[in-house]
Amino acid sequence: MLGSGKRIAYAFRCFFALLLRGEIPDDVARELAMTPAHATPAKASDQSSAIPKAAAERLATESFDRAVQVFTLLQRDGRLIDFLTEDVTPYPDAQLGAAVRSVHESLRQVLDRYLELEPIIDSEEGQPVTVQRDFDPASIKLVGNVTGQLPLRGSLRHRGWRVKRLNLPSLPEGAGRSVIAPAEVEVT
Repeated sequence: MLGSGKRIAYAFRCFFALLLRGEIPDDVARELAMTPAHATPAKASDQSSAIPKAAAERLATESFDRAVQVFTLLQRDGRLIDFLTEDVTPYPDAQLGAAVRSVHESLRQVLDRYLELEPIIDSEEGQPVTVQRDFDPASIKLVGNVTGQLPLRGSLRHRGWRVKRLNLPSLPEGAGRSVIAPAEVEVT
């Protein structure tokens, strides 16, 4: 079972890979299908233990649907997509600042409602920290003058975030799963 943080990371990667290239990244597809990276085709006698192709496709589709769902929630409650696709250059700073304050508050409420985050390193930024030998490179990124052997001492530049709890609503049934925001037509 994949952890919530990994599922969210895969959902975002799949969303953008599908959007930009029309395909799910190979490493994600392999892990979701639960096949090793260098798997050989299964023999007839081995097929009873392999995941059926339909199940692998369902897992990939659900990952895509969950990525879309996250964007749907951020759009519905915080208008994130509208904000990011808007050309803000013609607006004066004061007007933009007022808009950002409103968008920020709405998006923060979405985060509070659907997921609980925790810092990866629970310390103040700028404080000295020690990176131990057994550190997880997915959780801690070493930057700057990275030389020598672990453990290494450095200054915390960003605490990082990890998903502690995810509480997404059930996915809707039907073809609307790929809709982030429906078009609105006012009939007169």
